[in-house]
Amino acid sequence: MVIVMGQEATGDDLASIVAVVQAAGVEAFVSRGVRRTIVGLVGDVAQLDEASLRGMPGVRDVMRVSTPYKLVSRENHPERSTVHVGGVPIGPGTVTLIAGPCAVETPQQTLEAARMAMAAGATLLRGGAFKPRTSPYAFQGLGEQGLRILADVREETGLPIVTEVVDAQDVELVASYADMLQVGTRNAQNFALLQAVGAAGRPVMLKRGMSATIEEWLMAAEYVAQRGNLDIVLCERGVRTFESATRNTLDISAVPVAQRLSHLPVIVDPSHSGGRRDLVLPLTRAAIAVGADGVIIDVHPHPEQALVDGPQALVNTDLGELAQVMRDFPPLLGKTAAAALAV
Repeated sequence: MVIVMGQEATGDDLASIVAVVQAAGVEAFVSRGVRRTIVGLVGDVAQLDEASLRGMPGVRDVMRVSTPYKLVSRENHPERSTVHVGGVPIGPGTVTLIAGPCAVETPQQTLEAARMAMAAGATLLRGGAFKPRTSPYAFQGLGEQGLRILADVREETGLPIVTEVVDAQDVELVASYADMLQVGTRNAQNFALLQAVGAAGRPVMLKRGMSATIEEWLMAAEYVAQRGNLDIVLCERGVRTFESATRNTLDISAVPVAQRLSHLPVIVDPSHSGGRRDLVLPLTRAAIAVGADGVIIDVHPHPEQALVDGPQALVNTDLGELAQVMRDFPPLLGKTAAAALAV
């Protein structure tokens, strides 16, 4: 069961609801989004009187939700949500381009990549300061030095930052720099990390686990939501299959399925799914055509020198075509490129 609070609800109204619920022996998890607050109830909800709850001050609705992911379900919230990151919308009605280097390497490289991203129409800057790698000998990122570089580039360009956090103990540090926290595929079921980012007070981008079902993906989002954060963006980044022609297999059908099951925005990562520069633009077109709310793309000024994922990073000669895709494709679906809203 979930209780949806109205926009007019006060802190005292919310406290009264929580007190009544807890007095009945039911746990209450308060999740706050930009425009509404939800109280998720766990336990023997039969002890609660729905009619009485509906009549309490500040309550807009009380609903029973059959799916296991109650807070992020469309049953709970039929209208799809928009998440704002540093003022940039991600949600229905817009297509948001997030772009930048896979890894922060130097101040110059990061600034050049940010300018490339802006030239293509990006309104959010991606960049990894902490890099979870399969090999312990591979470049693991610059850590806080990388976060400082990202903050300097944000100051220079005005682009809000999306960056990955890989350890629960680093969440507070990363959140002090970032506008949005990214949870990568390898941590998609790191439940301690999911709970930590849920409590951090920043929007969260949650990538799908490389072998996760859609329900497992949504249950991971529920971990974030249950800790009080409904500002979650789901990212389909390809799943691991038997196919070796691409780095991963982009599950394009996951976009409309996740949008039907959940009210959260859904974006696509065409860089990590294809793993090859020549596939990024075709997969971007496919993502927008299927209804994705945005894409997150690697760009690099000198990919032959990149310390991480150079073969999939777009270069300057690709930016014109990417900009055209972002300009021409969203209107065909009745959407607006988020870059157009920022002008």
